[in-house]
Amino acid sequence: MADHNMNAAAYWSANLRYITISLIVWALVSYGFAILLRPMLAGIEVGGTDLGFWFAQQGSIITFIAIIFIYAWKMNKLDKEFGVEE
Repeated sequence: MADHNMNAAAYWSANLRYITISLIVWALVSYGFAILLRPMLAGIEVGGTDLGFWFAQQGSIITFIAIIFIYAWKMNKLDKEFGVEE
């Protein structure tokens, strides 16, 4: 039983680490690049507009979709590692 509790704690710890990293990336891209750092990114051109505007319009959405796929991939690997895959 103690071994199961240690595995559950390690699994949950790894899951929380993935969630935390995902939220940090999401906040950095959504709020950091698109809002807070937009004036600094104004001189960089992407697709005919400045990089800050691009992150606010398309970059945040693309990054969010990438985060979803990366999180699912990492969690599938974690599930296999701990023997709880579907």
